[in-house]
Amino acid sequence: MDFLQDYLLAARQKNLYRQTIAYEPVDATHVRLDGQIYLLLAANNYLGLTHHPRVRQAAIEAVANYGSGSGGARLTTGTHPVYSSLEGRLAAFKGTEAAVVFNCGYMANIGTISALMGRADTIFSDELNHASIIDGCRLSKARTVVFRHSDMAHLAQCLAETPCSGQRLIVVDGVFSMDGDIAPLEEIVKLAKKYDALTMVDDAHSTGVLGQGRGTAVHFGLEGQIDIQLGTLSKALAAEGGYVAGSRQLVEYLVNTARSFIFSTALAPAAVAAALAALELIEAEPALTEKLSSNSSFMRRGLSAAGLPVVGGITPIIPVGVGPAGTAVKLAEELRQGGLIITAIRPPTVPEGESRLRIAVSAAHDQAELSLAIDQIAAAVNKLKRGDH
Repeated sequence: MDFLQDYLLAARQKNLYRQTIAYEPVDATHVRLDGQIYLLLAANNYLGLTHHPRVRQAAIEAVANYGSGSGGARLTTGTHPVYSSLEGRLAAFKGTEAAVVFNCGYMANIGTISALMGRADTIFSDELNHASIIDGCRLSKARTVVFRHSDMAHLAQCLAETPCSGQRLIVVDGVFSMDGDIAPLEEIVKLAKKYDALTMVDDAHSTGVLGQGRGTAVHFGLEGQIDIQLGTLSKALAAEGGYVAGSRQLVEYLVNTARSFIFSTALAPAAVAAALAALELIEAEPALTEKLSSNSSFMRRGLSAAGLPVVGGITPIIPVGVGPAGTAVKLAEELRQGGLIITAIRPPTVPEGESRLRIAVSAAHDQAELSLAIDQIAAAVNKLKRGDH
């Protein structure tokens, strides 16, 4: 087993070693470690609903009514009534005929792609798609053609020059998780129609964020034009799980063929009930997504005004590029010592030399705290530029 130690040693030397830290959540935007309170700017809890009273109460009531666990897979004993309620609400929310819940977004992606596509088929995948999409493509054994990130001319070329005897699928993230940019869905839909391809959009970072919270299809006015809409329950929906929304036929097919759905014990009822309560809040309170947009813009403007390399955008994911992995690690540690939790993103999540601080904003953040955070981040990065580290 010496190869394990060799890998871990090399990872440390390259500043790529990772470990978990047991932060104690205090509320939606603060955590505690060793008695100190930190401002959290690293979570995907975009609407801050993990600590909303209605969401917590829904989880408590689900435990009281259905117990702590599901007791089995969805097709055996694990589908409780709250599942049906959530799936119906998700379908209406996404403007589709039906929806199905998976255990997480990763399992939704690998299960859906591998069930739909096979050796005779071809998948066209954006080069910056999430790892779960990449792994789903690999598991499907379909031919996978990777096109340059959001480069529609290159996608058109790939579609035109790649022969395919079976189905074609274009798959993209709605919002890309490391850069916070939005896929050009209008052009993708046009190309899909021209080349008779299915479209699949992973709205993990779009649900609760874009299109009045309903995702990228609504953001672009493309309701009813995306074949497969996928997302998670673990980000803006403040719970755990994933989902796929589309035609009733698609959902029936996945229930019968997606291995990550069929062969997994179902989510605990508490997680499903919490997601349902969060979804109801998003629909009833548009001020939530408006506050998220306001906070995201405030943070971007402040960082940009401080001279940091922040690109324009409207999502709550704000990367600050710093280059080497070691630099990102040093900056994250310095900010942690100052009371901020911000993730250092390094290879293989991003390419070599493109490490960054990934800032994630929530609707629950207070702009006074964000303003202080902007000053701290700018001071740390500018100190690095001066060579004071």
